Amino acid sequence: MDTNEDERVIEVTDLRRVYGGGFEAVRGISFSVRRGEVFALLGTNGAGKTSTVELLEGLARPAAGRVRVLGRDPYAERAVVRPRTGVMLQEGGFPSELTVAETARMWAGCVSGARPEREVLALVGLERRAGVRVKQLSGGERRRLDLALALLGEPEVLFLDEPTTGLDAEGRRETWDLVGALRDSGTTVLLTTHYLEEAEDLADRLAILHEGRIAAAGTPAEVTAAQPSRISFELPDGYFLGDLPPLGQLGVSGHEVERNVVRLRTRELQRTATGVLAWAERAGVELRRLDVRSASLEEAFLGIAREATSETVEEYAA
Repeated sequence: MDTNEDERVIEVTDLRRVYGGGFEAVRGISFSVRRGEVFALLGTNGAGKTSTVELLEGLARPAAGRVRVLGRDPYAERAVVRPRTGVMLQEGGFPSELTVAETARMWAGCVSGARPEREVLALVGLERRAGVRVKQLSGGERRRLDLALALLGEPEVLFLDEPTTGLDAEGRRETWDLVGALRDSGTTVLLTTHYLEEAEDLADRLAILHEGRIAAAGTPAEVTAAQPSRISFELPDGYFLGDLPPLGQLGVSGHEVERNVVRLRTRELQRTATGVLAWAERAGVELRRLDVRSASLEEAFLGIAREATSETVEEYAA
């Protein structure tokens, strides 16, 4: 997605982060996020997600490269940038003896133009838990409190680091709805998540990190389009793979056979599915356990992980 300069709320150019001992956690990544967009950073543990987000939040200075949030350097101009952003960390670390309302009130005292704490607690479904001590909250409720505090200042840019960890399915869906509403109101959201369904549902665009580099980027549809769709079915007794029409004519790019279960990979799902079903109709057979599915973000993610693992093994073997 191309953006105009004045629309870019977050700009990252050749960003690098190096820790003590010379470990390079972020290795020259570049991306931008437009106003009112949800951008997801994905990656396996150690891929560089949190290291990148901390640089965007102004918690550390990059080893090299350029970061701009709302047109400013979030580290050198932190006093200007911070009041316009909201941050939800993986772990809030709030005083356990304070109640939910007291915690929100305390945090509001550190935020310029904070909205009423009752309002933000209602946004995340904690209004009925306002008098409960933090230590008595469930893990999911603590995540809701983390999110409420990040929203106190009505931020223009919201950083969410694993926002739905510990939430049940209902809580996760409610959080997705809230993030969607924030986007619709013009808030720019950058999130990291291990839930690929979450990224696929929420993100306008995303980047998949591996070992500090961007391995894939684009809209969820663009990233998944790089992966083949799949068709699997069980052949009836007495039938074999060779009984099907030539796989090349069906648009099949790869296949596996395990006993009598056939798995086909294709980038032309409709053509392949139509050909297989037409053959079954002509042959008068039933394809049991038939499963037809488009490529998913999970498959794209796992494909990148497999390629990376294969490359690492080859380098080690060499």
